[in-house]
Amino acid sequence: MERSHLDSIIAEVLQKAPDTSDILFTVGKPIQAEVHGKLTDISTTLLPAALVPFQIESIGFCMVLNKLSGSLRLFQDLIGNGSCDLSYDLRGYCRFRVNMFFQKGSPSLVMRKMPSQIPTLNQLNLPPLFDHMADEQYGLILLTGGTGTGKSTTLAALIDAINARYAKHILTLEDPVEFVHQHKRGTVNQRELGLDFDQFSSGLRAALRQAPKVILVGEIRDRETIEIALQASETGHLVLGTLHTSDTGQTINRIIGMFELAEERLIRQRLSQALKYVVSQRLMPRLSGGRVAALEILVNTLRIRELIVNGESGEKTFYNVVESGEAYGMFTFDQHLAKLFQEEVVTEEAAMNTASDRSRLGQSINRIKLIRGEKVTNIEGLELDVTYDEQNSRA
Repeated sequence: MERSHLDSIIAEVLQKAPDTSDILFTVGKPIQAEVHGKLTDISTTLLPAALVPFQIESIGFCMVLNKLSGSLRLFQDLIGNGSCDLSYDLRGYCRFRVNMFFQKGSPSLVMRKMPSQIPTLNQLNLPPLFDHMADEQYGLILLTGGTGTGKSTTLAALIDAINARYAKHILTLEDPVEFVHQHKRGTVNQRELGLDFDQFSSGLRAALRQAPKVILVGEIRDRETIEIALQASETGHLVLGTLHTSDTGQTINRIIGMFELAEERLIRQRLSQALKYVVSQRLMPRLSGGRVAALEILVNTLRIRELIVNGESGEKTFYNVVESGEAYGMFTFDQHLAKLFQEEVVTEEAAMNTASDRSRLGQSINRIKLIRGEKVTNIEGLELDVTYDEQNSRA
């Protein structure tokens, strides 16, 4: 397939579904667009019906060959590992993060649409604490969550804020490069895995010799990468990274769990000193349409530092400390979900489906509903059985 044909197909999908977040190419199904979390079949002029393997193969080869010098590595990843990641530019329109993979022996493609403009912290409606994160001079800031929860967008906004405020060298290590940053007060060098470096650990080690003040690690996948990230944060760099963890407490425990038992005490000490913030994200449907991010934020206070060093026990848990840390800007997912429900941004059902602790969130939602004068239970029609005592006495 020629590049012009592929661009035409993608442009037609976006024209028919402007709010598309992902485009899916799967054998046996027509092209599908994910809009606000739901899949919709899209018929295009060049690909009007259910797709067959050779059509998806030709689309994938077109994308891979477009990467020029990186194409051999992508083919090797696809054949050897069963999948590969790359970026794709729809000229003059937007960029996509693409994953090509095999399922049941047939190829599939998922294209994640990236905004053409980098949103600001205000546009994302992020808490004021993110402004303080942008002002940090050194240390480790982690953003966590599942795939497709908006981590890349939030990090891009944070990098853009640093870029606009400070004349610093900012270095990013990404797989692939998603948001393209323009030089502002700062200078931004963006390196892509497979094209500019071979793995995150080696790219991060090389970064220490490239004089950056801020380093973005697209994904912390292993012990070696987190160890170098800690070293960088301990030597005067601000390191931002992502992990695939569900909440802030699990993030800390996951990092500690990457190391041997004999190293645990040392890594706990180092992490307690280097860590600045952990932010976890989950995306959920917005009541008015679209999606909204629910957040959990951990700030490395004295109580958090003590938990990192000594571990959790009884009531001394990361959840409980974050829950009681409002004075420091901390809050749990459940607290933020209750706030979103109170502000009528999300439904009760959506909030409960996203909760970490449903019982705690349920209690908060019931209090909000009582204040509003709404029912807090669906149980109706209960009657007092006045004849029970009479029947019991006759028996």
